[in-house]
Amino acid sequence: MCLERLLYIWAMHHPATGYVQGINDLVTPFFYVFLCETVENKTLDPDTWVIPNLEETMRNVEADSYWCLSALLDGIQDHYTNSQPGIQRMIFKMKELVQRIDAPLHKHLEAENLNFFQFAFRWMNCLLMREMSLPLVVRMWDTYLCEDDGFESFHFYLCAAFLLMWSSKLITLEFSDLLTFLQNAPTQSWTYADIELLVSQAYIY
Repeated sequence: MCLERLLYIWAMHHPATGYVQGINDLVTPFFYVFLCETVENKTLDPDTWVIPNLEETMRNVEADSYWCLSALLDGIQDHYTNSQPGIQRMIFKMKELVQRIDAPLHKHLEAENLNFFQFAFRWMNCLLMREMSLPLVVRMWDTYLCEDDGFESFHFYLCAAFLLMWSSKLITLEFSDLLTFLQNAPTQSWTYADIELLVSQAYIY
């Protein structure tokens, strides 16, 4: 209910954008961070968390998450307007970067007729929220927040680094297997060390 109300109010205050699928993903890390501050018995299983003064706590979490989401989307609003030009721009920049850094992989993707939009659109639209676990996303976003326009200017570098991590595997796959792999990248066992490596690689590019 909190999330639904938050998104409804945001959409009403931003009629040029309205609600676009994927925005719900973007508020989740803020909910998680603010909620974690209130938990008395924090474990890996949120179902076991004990939250004191639940109703008041959720109101505060909802309000803080709303303003954080608003600040985030103010910087990337053209990602969610008609035709989503911001996302198109980011994917184009990512494609150019991959072509420059790993020409064999870029050539292989083209030979298999795999368009970057077919896998990278979700990476841009949801800021990799669906590609890895929530604590790792929070760590990644922490880097974005430390950079000027990090969600705009640094994210496509990180997405390129994410793609290139699998280069040796991808170059052996055909179209259907490529698409399946990139839509379900094997990050289930990733730790903070993997995110640190990914961020470091993105900085190099």
